[in-house]
Amino acid sequence: MTEGNFVDYVKLFISSGNGGKGSIHLHREKYITKGGPDGGDGGRGGHVIARGNPNLWTLYTFKFKKHFSAGHGEHGSKNRSSGAQGEDIFIDVPLGTLIKSTETGELIGEITEKGQEIILLEGGLGGRGNWHFKSSTRQTPRYAQPGIKGQELQITLELKVLADVGLVGFPNAGKSTLLSVLTSAKPKIADYEFTTLKPNLGIVEYRDYRSFVMADIPGIIEGAAEGKGLGHYFLRHIERNAVLLYLIPADAADIKKEFDILRNELIAFNPELIDKNFMIVLSKCDLLDDELKAEYAIEMKEAFGDIPHLMISSVSQMGTMDLKDALWQLINED
Repeated sequence: MTEGNFVDYVKLFISSGNGGKGSIHLHREKYITKGGPDGGDGGRGGHVIARGNPNLWTLYTFKFKKHFSAGHGEHGSKNRSSGAQGEDIFIDVPLGTLIKSTETGELIGEITEKGQEIILLEGGLGGRGNWHFKSSTRQTPRYAQPGIKGQELQITLELKVLADVGLVGFPNAGKSTLLSVLTSAKPKIADYEFTTLKPNLGIVEYRDYRSFVMADIPGIIEGAAEGKGLGHYFLRHIERNAVLLYLIPADAADIKKEFDILRNELIAFNPELIDKNFMIVLSKCDLLDDELKAEYAIEMKEAFGDIPHLMISSVSQMGTMDLKDALWQLINED
């Protein structure tokens, strides 16, 4: 998936259907000239419903269509015939989508499962026909209820990426390069910071035809939890990843300090992230000779202890299979 096709924040205008009018009708047929009231009820207006679709990965389709309207209920008719209900309209969204009221910011719902449905707006009720209002003192009521009008709302869809592994690191740490090597994704790669401005997703092929999903989250900077840079837009995607993979480049001045900054930013944004499984990878190890690799191996052992950690090179593919094995184990640890 290219960066330009990844859309994770959209505003939509939705409206439910009007209810149909109740019918005002008096029964008439041959030899019955003064039959009683038999006006039917109006049909309910259509609902607007959000539905989880696991085949979608982005909100890209809403880039071109932003208005959704359900069908109106039909009016009642004679012989107590009720009008047809208005057609419900379904808005298919990716799993991991938050739905909020644009005006108030209130959370309406969250789609996390295949086929999950949330009624965003209910259609207006149909009016009752005049036969409902017949009584001993009112034999031929000549009125019925109008249908209730539908509702309108502006909503905001906000996608938090659902992936097995989320790549976490400072800008230019080699996340996009790693994703391009492990998957068929083609993220933008360049030698400057913030090359990636949208998450990229790729499927990692593993042994025995198994696979898992990896997400390249745009680079974090110190202070991201307070909103520096595009911190909040980046960090919210990390909340839904099963495993976090911290990427620290071999040319970092202090690998332990860099990890601590990344970890602290995530916890400051959402303390629950401390409970996620994670591992640490030293990237760009093709820059190191054998002697430096040995020194870094000792340094990482001293800095991280029993925390899973590896040294890799995306360019030479050194350690990439070991990385897949370690990630698969973490993903399936529970």
